[in-house]
Amino acid sequence: MRTMEYIYAALLLHRAGKPVDEENVKKVLSAAGVNPDEARVKSLVAALSEVNIDEVLKSATAMPAVAAPAPAPEAEKKPEKKEEKKKEEKKEEEKEEALAGLSALFG
Repeated sequence: MRTMEYIYAALLLHRAGKPVDEENVKKVLSAAGVNPDEARVKSLVAALSEVNIDEVLKSATAMPAVAAPAPAPEAEKKPEKKEEKKKEEKKEEEKEEALAGLSALFG
């Protein structure tokens, strides 16, 4: 099913300031080399008649801005790596001290 072409046609018409009606959607689809399906065109136009396309586009473009803070956890990972290195260094020191203690017993 090729549904996205119909949506793109409607968005293109909206962006161009043309009415999103059956005739215009069919023209855009035909110009793009898509054989328009009457039922799909009618259902698209009917569904979009109750939708404020500008509001939908605003909410869709606002979503990536909400997702933008995602890189912050990487910044948190870096201190963890430092902490892990410190823990490993402490373990190494403890092992060296333990070995030193053992060598003193048998030394």
